[in-house]
Amino acid sequence: DLPRTNFRRLSFDHCSLSLQPFEYPVCTPDGTVFDILSIVPWIKKYGTNPITGEKLDAKSLIKLNFAKNSEGKYHCPVLFTVFTNNSHIVAIKTTGNVFAYEVVEQLNIKPKSYKDLLTDEPFTRQDIITLQDPTNLDKFNVSNFFHVKNNIKVIDPDEEKAKLDPSYYLKNTNTETRETLLELYKEFKGDDILAATMKAPEKKKVDKLNAAHYSTGAVSASFTSTAMLITVFCFDVAAIEEDVVRYQYVKKKGYVRLHTNKGDLNLELHCDM
Repeated sequence: DLPRTNFRRLSFDHCSLSLQPFEYPVCTPDGTVFDILSIVPWIKKYGTNPITGEKLDAKSLIKLNFAKNSEGKYHCPVLFTVFTNNSHIVAIKTTGNVFAYEVVEQLNIKPKSYKDLLTDEPFTRQDIITLQDPTNLDKFNVSNFFHVKNNIKVIDPDEEKAKLDPSYYLKNTNTETRETLLELYKEFKGDDILAATMKAPEKKKVDKLNAAHYSTGAVSASFTSTAMLITVFCFDVAAIEEDVVRYQYVKKKGYVRLHTNKGDLNLELHCDM
């Protein structure tokens, strides 16, 4: 048995390579689950199984079809029981459909009726792949993974390029930290990309046609909020939107031709009212 201190448990719904929740799950013939977005680049570079270090061909990967309930949790599509880290989970190799082992045992193995419970597609006993057996969790021990023990990673060029932008790291912080960092960039100008996003919005030109009888409220906003740019004009006249201004100059009725599958309709619009 493994010492408890050396056992790092990977959840059943996590990729064995990225160690993150999977989105597009696939598995190897022995039931090791990966996210296809992680395992394919690894195989292209190393051609091995990142868990065992043995050779692995992308063609041997099996696409898995996990069913979800209304709450977005993975469950058995027959029993509707939610999968947990203590569930016995199996997949059918020919279809990729994932079930609780007990339903496959009762409806397939015991009656010797080897047909997929969702698609009715035939399969053999050897096509039943164990994804998780709660009595044997060695395959989920992260400490034993080949790529973890040897600290091997596949560098994603797109992600590395994104890391050059400081804003990349802001996505992984809480709200308070993100606002504090943005405030620092605003005060010290930061890098050009983030500084550009903090420029004051371009003011609309105000003339006798679109001038409003009220201000923009920028003075009070800058006084009460540290996120607003400082404004010192006592009365900064707001500009009325062009779509609003134009209608007061409409003096005639409008006409519209509406094309339908039954023919054209000529409509009169009372836009002068």
